Amino acid sequence: MDYQQGQPREQLTLYTTCLDDMVPEENTARQIETFVNHLDLEAMGFKAPPAQGRPPYDPADLLKLYIYGYMNRMRSSRLLEKECVRNIEVIWLLKNLQPDHNTIARFRKQNSKAIKRAFRASVELARNFDLIGGVLIAGDSTKLRAQNSKKNNYNKKKIQRHLEYIDRKLEEHNNALAVADGDEKRELEKEIRHRKDQRKRYEHIAEKLQEDTSSENPQLSTSDPESRHQIVRNTITEVCYTAQTTVDAKHKSHGHDAQTGQVHPWDQLLHCTLRQGLPYRQ
Repeated sequence: MDYQQGQPREQLTLYTTCLDDMVPEENTARQIETFVNHLDLEAMGFKAPPAQGRPPYDPADLLKLYIYGYMNRMRSSRLLEKECVRNIEVIWLLKNLQPDHNTIARFRKQNSKAIKRAFRASVELARNFDLIGGVLIAGDSTKLRAQNSKKNNYNKKKIQRHLEYIDRKLEEHNNALAVADGDEKRELEKEIRHRKDQRKRYEHIAEKLQEDTSSENPQLSTSDPESRHQIVRNTITEVCYTAQTTVDAKHKSHGHDAQTGQVHPWDQLLHCTLRQGLPYRQ
């Protein structure tokens, strides 16, 4: 049976088209290009990296890449780095620039507030073109499990239990050390140093919890700082985030997305919705 044959990889070819012709006119990459080019990035607070060594990347290009990743469910800076090499839409959008994952992650970290203002501008644009009805906004939330384990989530009571347990163990080890000798004595001394190091670590966490005045029962997650130990359903608990979304009723378009560690996020969700100029009706 005859099959269609691919082109030999070693054969030299001459493209008869330019990069611009490879991306259709209706492609979302062109919409991102137009949107970002009309923004006043300096007024929004985007920070240009210091001009040291080779010229830095334009914040507009990195913002285009971030928005493209957001629209296509690609949040990882390493994944976006790969897309700059293999994705024709991203290659067109960045004009063949190839920032590494550290540059992408640094841009996102240093311009988090400015990125929120850019997304807020997209809501205003949608309102101007009557893509948002502005009559009814629906909101909902869900719990997203964090990487942080329950073991590495702390509150004041949990820290107190750890400190009391360590004090009991130190007392036991010191009593045993008084009558020990040889290898047993060296093992006990090693264990005592370990317990003292543990105590310093928990005391440091206790200080951070004491400084947190944002809630009556502050928590500290060591891996995912913004995650919180919450009730997921019935008596099941997890260390997780609360993801919130608002949707306009007219065209079913998203008005706002947020992720928080708050256990009861509805007041914050309402505040964010109204802050972007979107009406709210109970």
